[in-house]
Amino acid sequence: MCDCDAVNRQIPVIDVRILQKPVSVVGSMDAHPSRYCATVRVQRPRQEIIEDLSYMVRELLIQFYKSTRFKPTRIIFYRDGVPEGQLPQILHYELLAIRDACIKLEKDYQPGITYIVVQKRHHTRLFCADKSERIGKSGNIPAGTTVDTSITHPFEFDFYLCSHAGIQGTSRPSHYYVLWDDNRFTADELQILTYQLCHTYVRCTRSVSIPAPAYYARLVAFRARYHLVDKEHDSGEGSHVSGQSNGRDPQALAKAVQIHHDTLRTMYFA
Repeated sequence: MCDCDAVNRQIPVIDVRILQKPVSVVGSMDAHPSRYCATVRVQRPRQEIIEDLSYMVRELLIQFYKSTRFKPTRIIFYRDGVPEGQLPQILHYELLAIRDACIKLEKDYQPGITYIVVQKRHHTRLFCADKSERIGKSGNIPAGTTVDTSITHPFEFDFYLCSHAGIQGTSRPSHYYVLWDDNRFTADELQILTYQLCHTYVRCTRSVSIPAPAYYARLVAFRARYHLVDKEHDSGEGSHVSGQSNGRDPQALAKAVQIHHDTLRTMYFA
């Protein structure tokens, strides 16, 4: 048993809790797609909606035009980290934000939007009924296995896709909710596109469990957390003005995660 009484022993305790959380959006910069550009913001930690999404999407659309000299006619938006109980509210806010970003660039610019939520935190597992179809020592289902009947929603558009080959343990398929589709993709088209995007992740020579842009957005946000921790750690040693630490000022935290213009069009996060 270990007794760690920091108060009685007068041991200094540094509070490194993150009072703001980073949120990120990445967008493809070519037709393949293989190159991506990122943008990141900070917001309240328990806020699930991306509050500044309109400006973030606008930045990515501008970068796409600078790279290709074309405006995208379709936007396929993979959204990660959405609680199932908040799907309608988040869809309503963020769909309007994406529309607003397009209109701010050009009044009549209205590309088709397909909004897909990616979820990994669920309890569904898939198994091969025929033992001969099992893959590897772990006996998992083959990569690319897709289920869009029986265990899915009776009238909404969702599907399970196990896009990676499980090496150890039981593979967990990703659950995709297609909440909005102006582009009227068929189920096969969206499932094939999603599976193909799982093969474009630059850190791995195999297919991964979620589409590459969703993975990259995670990397950007994870990297930004280090900048926030460093900033808040520095603020604990600095001076306090009007009862508020300089490092915990929202503007200072936003500046801490701001991407330098020299690396804005590079995949620094990969």
